[in-house]
Amino acid sequence: MLSAHNISLQFGKRVLFDDVNIKFSGDNCFGVIGANGAGKSTFLKILSGQLDANSGHVALESGKRMAVLKQDHFEYDEVKVLDVVIQGHKELWSIMSEKDALYAKEDFSDADGMRASELEETFAEMNGWNAESDAASLLSGLGIEESDHDKLMQDLNGNQKVRVLLAQALFGEPDILILDEPTNDLDLQTVTWLEDFLLNFKNTVIVVSHDRHFLDTVCTHIVDIDFKKVKMYTGNYTFWYESSQLALRQRSSQNKKAEEKKKELQEFISRFSANASKSKQATSRKKLLEKINVDDIEPSTRKYPAIIFAQEREAGDQILHINNLSKTLDGEVLFKDLNLNVSKGDKIAILSKNSLATTALYQILNGEMQPDSGDFTFGQTITTGYLPNENAHFFDEALDLNLIDWLRQFSANKDEVYIRGFLGKMLFSGEETFKKSNVLSGGEKVRCMISRIMLASGNLVMLDEPTNHLDLESIQAFNNALMDFPGTVLFTCHDHHFTQTVATRIVELTPQGCLDKLMTFDDYIASPKIAQQKAEMV
Repeated sequence: MLSAHNISLQFGKRVLFDDVNIKFSGDNCFGVIGANGAGKSTFLKILSGQLDANSGHVALESGKRMAVLKQDHFEYDEVKVLDVVIQGHKELWSIMSEKDALYAKEDFSDADGMRASELEETFAEMNGWNAESDAASLLSGLGIEESDHDKLMQDLNGNQKVRVLLAQALFGEPDILILDEPTNDLDLQTVTWLEDFLLNFKNTVIVVSHDRHFLDTVCTHIVDIDFKKVKMYTGNYTFWYESSQLALRQRSSQNKKAEEKKKELQEFISRFSANASKSKQATSRKKLLEKINVDDIEPSTRKYPAIIFAQEREAGDQILHINNLSKTLDGEVLFKDLNLNVSKGDKIAILSKNSLATTALYQILNGEMQPDSGDFTFGQTITTGYLPNENAHFFDEALDLNLIDWLRQFSANKDEVYIRGFLGKMLFSGEETFKKSNVLSGGEKVRCMISRIMLASGNLVMLDEPTNHLDLESIQAFNNALMDFPGTVLFTCHDHHFTQTVATRIVELTPQGCLDKLMTFDDYIASPKIAQQKAEMV
């Protein structure tokens, strides 16, 4: 349905893609992955015709319609929200506009009547009479209140605009749907709605996302951009990741016979196929996995950071006690009367509908903000590591330090080899260690902050949105490190898979109080009893 033929692209001497040939078709969802800077978004722009390749061409099957998630949040500022969504189907919108213009004419002629009749017929065939109700349904599903549907786009906030543009892309059942980071700025409920929508979507989807749970739920194939090549694999993200890691281990097993390796791969596919029966895409995904040729699975060439959280000393039994803590900001109650006793080894996900609440709690615990009332006490054996949501003040332009000197600030051991070791674990090596700290990208800054936490060797780690700005490789490594960490963790994260696999306890902050449950994230959000408790607290 959509195919790329001999696509090559380079900027100056830097080659992004070389001789790419790939085809997207059927009732499938293709997740495009790759390290930061690999060219994921650029590849989507080539597929959608927004960017021309240096050579090769993209072909869309005749008569098929493509829809793309727009990134310009100001393009439709003067347009009514409901109309923005319907404009996602350009042909339908054109017919509606021409039809309305004809009926508005004062000198309506016989020729106008004939033309209007033709338009009405086409309009009906395109299900145009349901356009407004369909658009309204999409907006409501994405969390845009009905009272906002007739507003101008300029009257919405940034998060609302993102949702309207997503509704525009989804409108009218396009044959090809291209989505670049569609889950950004969406809450859990809306992401779940989008997952369900795409699972029921009967046409082709091509998506870039850093949300592994989302990729695992909706994807039937993974398209990996790696070392200037674009390769397609059957299965979701977890299958690609685990199979590529297995292939990497096998490549290192020089003494293992080819027959043994093939049997191991076949057993892995069989196990994963059985596990897929628990997913929303059970039947279709299982059929796809059964068709996999074990020879198609290759080790990934991408590098994963070596994130290792080691405790300098083991904590005693007293970790952290919070007593009647309350905080109001600009007249808004963030949380009140918070009582929490953190036990040794707890891995607590701190949740709130208001991100200001969770950030305020971390800032209070780390001495960056004062509570309105209440207090807290750390155990005498506790040492902490902290990753804030905002890290700009750590990279003040006035410092002008290279990465070695930047990290050295936070270390009692000033030896350069020692410091380089921590930077190397986060993939800063060689000349990169002399890069100035004030010119780093968002992802590079977070990796530096993780190096700082590893240096601290704390037995209590606090993390406020740790996956922000990180690529999938760093998120995976971070996730694995926290699962293996023997100490105590308090964290807030919008990555569903990260939260589900790390958290052993859930604490949700509300202006009316808090919920504290010893359970996994999936059990927490699926519990009708907890949903009832939350409703009673409102």
